[in-house]
Amino acid sequence: MYLVQAHHQSFLKQTETYLFILLFLMVGCFFTWSENVAITRAIKVVGRNFVMLGSIAMYYRIVRYGAADSFKYKNTFSILFYLIYLFLGFLSFAWSTNPGFSALQWFMTFQSLVFAYYFIKCIKLLDLYFEGHSIRLYHLLGNVVFYLQLIFVVGMWIDPDTFFRMTHGGEEARLGGIIMNPNELGMLAGVGVACLIFDLYRFKSKFWTILKLLVIFYALFLTGSRSSLIGALLIIFFHINQTKRQGLKMAIMGGVLMVIPFAVHQIILKGGDKERLEEILTLTGRLPFWQALINEGLPREPLLGFGFMRIDYKEYFQSTHTYPGKMTHNTFMQVLMNLGFIGLTVALFQVFFTIHSILKENTENKLMLLGILIPIMINSFTEFGIFGESNYGILFYQLVVFAVIFENNPRITSIQRHFLRLRRPEVFSSKR
Repeated sequence: MYLVQAHHQSFLKQTETYLFILLFLMVGCFFTWSENVAITRAIKVVGRNFVMLGSIAMYYRIVRYGAADSFKYKNTFSILFYLIYLFLGFLSFAWSTNPGFSALQWFMTFQSLVFAYYFIKCIKLLDLYFEGHSIRLYHLLGNVVFYLQLIFVVGMWIDPDTFFRMTHGGEEARLGGIIMNPNELGMLAGVGVACLIFDLYRFKSKFWTILKLLVIFYALFLTGSRSSLIGALLIIFFHINQTKRQGLKMAIMGGVLMVIPFAVHQIILKGGDKERLEEILTLTGRLPFWQALINEGLPREPLLGFGFMRIDYKEYFQSTHTYPGKMTHNTFMQVLMNLGFIGLTVALFQVFFTIHSILKENTENKLMLLGILIPIMINSFTEFGIFGESNYGILFYQLVVFAVIFENNPRITSIQRHFLRLRRPEVFSSKR
């Protein structure tokens, strides 16, 4: 029995490492690591395909070790409306004025959906057949975010020209550089905060978790992302409200109160800059662009839009009163323009059923999924978002969707029963 348990522990340790590597590579493949177009394309297309195949291989590795995929589905409206959204996007290739671009964006979204499906299934199988295991989605994702942010924090000292992006006429340097949009990098930091906070509850030794959170907050500050800062603070206050441990609550509140005045002054108001304050009051300065899209662009294709990830017949939407734009910087506006009112209705129902499903989960899952959802939803109102052009916010949202649809089915097939009897006799009796 001792040898069996030791073998299980070795398998679980390897599995956790493999899952971390897969998730790290998948998120990392969304970054532009090189200015060479061929290298970037290889990373984003070929790299993600290999990682997707890796998630499938990981799933079958767990099954072969001794697990039976007998899941049934719950909260089906969430995934059903997401599939309807993708089906509508697939049909839109027929009327898109750039079907190649629409198809590329669609297949990258579908690719991450397949990855998310198998990745979450791996964790669900571990939950079911390895009772008491320590592998958690929030720990894996939190560590992925930490190491990615650490690369940027270290990189800014080694190669600031690559890791910093100059904005506001060269007056402001924001972490992200040519590799990632600073607002998207800030959103990633928010997701990391949401995930790693759970390690504060779980581990007795909190030093390494606090150190990781400090690095992530430092990176978040350097991105200068207002929306991500607001998201991170909302997550923290959300946890303050949930925890009953007074010592932890006071420590978190004290840290936040120390950070808020400096963060508000440096990131949001920037020393009382009048233009910066005006940007905030007009939804990051894009309100005129959104008005032009609704008033001038939408009436041309109101029902089915311009095609998946297209906002006009041309490559850029251009109005006489606004700057030209290829994307809307608002995920719901994006889906309205590329799939029309029909697509927007589908997307809104999908979000509604997903949130409704999350609220029915157990306490830990509910807090984790809502924590992940907060930064990506805030990002969705100002950047690419969950229904925008391919980005890791879509991947995180797909992980959330699949996290609420799988449910254990105690009835297994005779083949699965025979397999468990051979491979995992210690769990066979409980699955009969």
